[in-house]
Amino acid sequence: MAERFSPPPLAGEGQGGGRRRVLIVGAGFGGLACAKKLDGEPVDVILLDQHNYHLFTPLLYQVATGLLNPSDIAYPLRTVFRHSANVRFRQATVTRVELSNKLVRLDAAPPLAYDYLVLATGSTDNYFGNQEVARVSFGLKSLEDATRLRNQVLTCLERADAEPDPAARRALLTFVVVGGGPTGVESSGALTELMAIVAGKDYHQISRAEIRIILVEGTDRLLNTFSVRLGRYAQRVLTRRKVEVRTGALVKGANSHSVTLSDGTAIASATIIWSAGVRPNDPIGESSIPRFRNARIQVDEWLRIPGSPGAFAIGDAGSPRVGDRELPMLSPPAMQAGRYVASTIVDEVRGVQTERQPFRYLDKGTMATVGRNAGVTHLPGGLEFTGFLGWLTWLFVHIYYLIGFRNRISALAAWAWDYLRHDRPIRIILAASPGPKR
Repeated sequence: MAERFSPPPLAGEGQGGGRRRVLIVGAGFGGLACAKKLDGEPVDVILLDQHNYHLFTPLLYQVATGLLNPSDIAYPLRTVFRHSANVRFRQATVTRVELSNKLVRLDAAPPLAYDYLVLATGSTDNYFGNQEVARVSFGLKSLEDATRLRNQVLTCLERADAEPDPAARRALLTFVVVGGGPTGVESSGALTELMAIVAGKDYHQISRAEIRIILVEGTDRLLNTFSVRLGRYAQRVLTRRKVEVRTGALVKGANSHSVTLSDGTAIASATIIWSAGVRPNDPIGESSIPRFRNARIQVDEWLRIPGSPGAFAIGDAGSPRVGDRELPMLSPPAMQAGRYVASTIVDEVRGVQTERQPFRYLDKGTMATVGRNAGVTHLPGGLEFTGFLGWLTWLFVHIYYLIGFRNRISALAAWAWDYLRHDRPIRIILAASPGPKR
């Protein structure tokens, strides 16, 4: 039996309290939804994350392209549960989960034992084993990634404005986006809007005609999770806005100054933005657990990890098999799964005898923005919007799901300023220096 390590007592709980402990690993969309659903219930909840904030990842590309501040899409987790009597947040990095011992090991703190575990560890970029590309490309999975990419884009413009060598200048002004899913399409659209604002204006020696934005997609069309019609619409809009779309092409190799495609084409570029795939973050690593081809944990219909009593995996970390596929790695399935697991735990703790129905994901639709006045929205039943209506739908849905009134107002104000003034004022290069040695 694993030794139990007790956290500081929660309100209403003594050191020897017998209430069940729930550990939620990851404060993304699924983990946060689960913790909020458990707030006020007769369990003690510890929410673990390496960051002290919840990040609204769908808008990271807008931080990278100077439209939003990092604080607009992040919200402190301790503030979320400031008045909670049973939910506590702890900033820590989980190094390993031992399902057989019901133990979670941390990087700089004693391990924590649990009665229930909710694994909501999200995902990271998947480079499909191409470490050469991984070393030189820019991902978009964290605030650090977004800030780093913004620094890179603006630094390239600064250097190109004074660069006399044509070849070097061409590489500095060529931006390659890899992956034609929603992130790649939205990043390409936002990047071309940024260039339209600054070229020839802030950077007087750079014309818009010199700047190349190339979107590379391995399949035969963009937005494969959407209908063919919406994918074609997105490609038409991007092409009209001077994005070079290359479908049926894979990235074979890359270095700090060029990208090589599978057809042998070499593109001189100093900036490669990677959005071609993700893989789950997995602190378990046990080979006996059933998984999908992308290493995602294959849970049962009730989102339980097979052979591990009290352990669940949700969101990007785990999915049940739905027909011949898995749930999409998006925020809506993660949030629904988080609430479902929380209800399951509460029913078990309360001794509810009624058998729970298996988890069923309710698809409320998918959407993406291609840029100003151009969006795509697919709703259940085959209803689809494009253009201004699709863009407006995307805008209001994202405002609704942002956490915190200040964040919503700030993001809405930034979008209004950009729409009316056609200006993105957040164009500051932040080069962080190493901190003092301890």
